[in-house]
Amino acid sequence: MVKAKTDKQALQQRQNELENWFHDALNVSEKISLLPLSGDASFRRYFTATVGNTTYVLVDAPPETENSRTFVQIAKNLHAADINVPVVHAVDYEKGFMCLSYLGETMLWNKLDALKQQNGLTEVQGIYRQAFNILLRIQGKREGSDILLPPFDGVMLQNEMDLFREWFCAGIMGIDLSDEDNALMDHYFGLLIDAAMEQSQVCVHRDYHSRNLMYQADGNFGVLDFQDAVLGPFTYDAVSLIKDCYISWPKTLIREWALQYANMAQTAGIIGSFNDEEFLFSFDMMGVQRHLKATGIFSRLYLRDGKKQYLTDIPRTLAYIKEVLGDYPQMYGFGLWLEKHIYPMLMTRINNILKGKQAL
Repeated sequence: MVKAKTDKQALQQRQNELENWFHDALNVSEKISLLPLSGDASFRRYFTATVGNTTYVLVDAPPETENSRTFVQIAKNLHAADINVPVVHAVDYEKGFMCLSYLGETMLWNKLDALKQQNGLTEVQGIYRQAFNILLRIQGKREGSDILLPPFDGVMLQNEMDLFREWFCAGIMGIDLSDEDNALMDHYFGLLIDAAMEQSQVCVHRDYHSRNLMYQADGNFGVLDFQDAVLGPFTYDAVSLIKDCYISWPKTLIREWALQYANMAQTAGIIGSFNDEEFLFSFDMMGVQRHLKATGIFSRLYLRDGKKQYLTDIPRTLAYIKEVLGDYPQMYGFGLWLEKHIYPMLMTRINNILKGKQAL
């Protein structure tokens, strides 16, 4: 109880410091109120502050956990490519404070969810096409330009999938993985890494999905949360968007949109000629890798950070894996392992945690 109170006091102190910094950085004399914005899966906190007719986003990005320099560098480069990212009005790297332009309050997720309820598929199709266009501009930022990106190599891909073992299998499901279990995962994770590394390597946003795109009526959607960009597989961001962890679509639509994106990427010169089935294999294997990572991250957000709301996204995320593994004989053994150890008890385990019946 004392620690919780101390943490709350520390957060309030940071908020007060951020407000004072904003007054000084933008020479604001009038009294303002900071209103909290929904955050992302990190230690950053976001607030809006309105001065006259202008609304700003203030970011508390603790320097011990968040790299604001990378955010600012990538923001400037993406803005130069005519991508609608926040303008950085002021930044203090030592304090971990930023003042950004405001891109609105409607996430693409909100718009898509409403259209899904209304059966507005025609408008949904247009939204995804525009999101593909924006993605292709991001992917056009090549290595050798003024944006330098770390490689999304096999080690990083492996580390992402190991989150699934540690935080989900052991942490959420309570499975004591045997040597045989780990050897099986090593084998199939290796296949996923090989499939990813064989792809064309481009600028990868790394979290290009409906909660990091802000809906704009003119179609020039705002792009957020790009500070972890890397040079990596060209299907990664398309998978993040089309096989979104926060909203799902029928498999036939996923295939249609994936091939639409591939054709647009070919026209834009991002990739060369391709075979539909070979592309879909790369796309689906990339999806399995990303959804293993996401499942691990959602689990860690609860176990380490107390963010219980992400647990409800795990069944949807794992459903994508279940949906495709049966299509590819080379992944059949991993599918069997999931059917035996994960799926039968998944909902019971998560529901018990949400209801406070499961001690972890």
